[in-house]
Amino acid sequence: MSLWKLVRLNFGRHPVHFGEVGIGLEETAERVRSDTLFSAWITAYVRLFGTNAVEDLLAEFRASPPVRMSSTFIYQQWGERIIYYLPRPFIPPHNYPTGDDLNFAKAYRKLEYLPLKIWQRWYQGQGFTEGDRLELEETANSRLGGNQRDLHEARTFEYGKIYQKQTLPKVAIDRLTQATNFYHTGLVTFEQAPHHSGLYFLLKFNAENLELENRLYAALQLLAETGIGGERSSGAGLFQVDCWSDLPPDWQQVVSFQGGNYYCLMSLFWQGSFASELRHELENRSYYEVRERGGWIGSPFSGQQLRRQNVKMFIEGSVFPFVPDGELADVTPARFKSHQVYRNGIGLSLPIK
Repeated sequence: MSLWKLVRLNFGRHPVHFGEVGIGLEETAERVRSDTLFSAWITAYVRLFGTNAVEDLLAEFRASPPVRMSSTFIYQQWGERIIYYLPRPFIPPHNYPTGDDLNFAKAYRKLEYLPLKIWQRWYQGQGFTEGDRLELEETANSRLGGNQRDLHEARTFEYGKIYQKQTLPKVAIDRLTQATNFYHTGLVTFEQAPHHSGLYFLLKFNAENLELENRLYAALQLLAETGIGGERSSGAGLFQVDCWSDLPPDWQQVVSFQGGNYYCLMSLFWQGSFASELRHELENRSYYEVRERGGWIGSPFSGQQLRRQNVKMFIEGSVFPFVPDGELADVTPARFKSHQVYRNGIGLSLPIK
């Protein structure tokens, strides 16, 4: 038995800064990935419940994860509807047309995230339709015609308009020499009017565990008050937990889909080693991208500023013919002795066909 939860985070007018390996402070992502969410959540957890409690929890995650979490993705409140965007799988949907129309292919590739309604139809339902093709062609050629409007009605092409990126100039002052350093930092703000937007993620508990659920909820409330991501000293990353609930019917249909023969990642995924048969599947029947994950240690028990070891992980949207299980990756730097440092590579996936 598994128990799913849907969690929505409302950042209001607070900006966010979610950095990525290989980009400077002037760049920021619009969402936070599952390993960063897990690390921030564990930091809040240890502040509330102490080191013994978090060591016991991490031991559970290493043995048999009691809960899996997706990365965060954008949602938008559109009238009475809530539109959830999911990563487009790295495999074309059923009935996807073949051909050499570059404008059409370019318009399709721009759809990095799909509304839940379209995602489900393309990858669990009837698949790609002739109406979808015509609508994408019209969009690629910047014209609107009288063809089927399913994609526009689902707000498939509105993803990039839901949030705004801005770059702010800042000055860092050295505490010893008083020397100044001018730099820019990137921030993201989510749409508030006329349509509210924010971030959501999924939780999948292996079994009903009310004590763990209550503790995680309390830790998330603390994280909401302290913020997530960078630039927290400037007020970035603060949020409210707008929703912690069972899945609504449309989501229940997606997670309980029985006709799938592939699995699409909704989180990052890392596996220390693959058996030979899984390695064969990975090389021949999987569709994926790998991203290097790194960053600094944010331990509340050490004043050391050290970079954790980098680790390469499969990213959201990767598709496998097996359930991507995953595990915690030990990324403790050699010079760091306070405690072990982990990145969450435990996979959460949805079935597709």
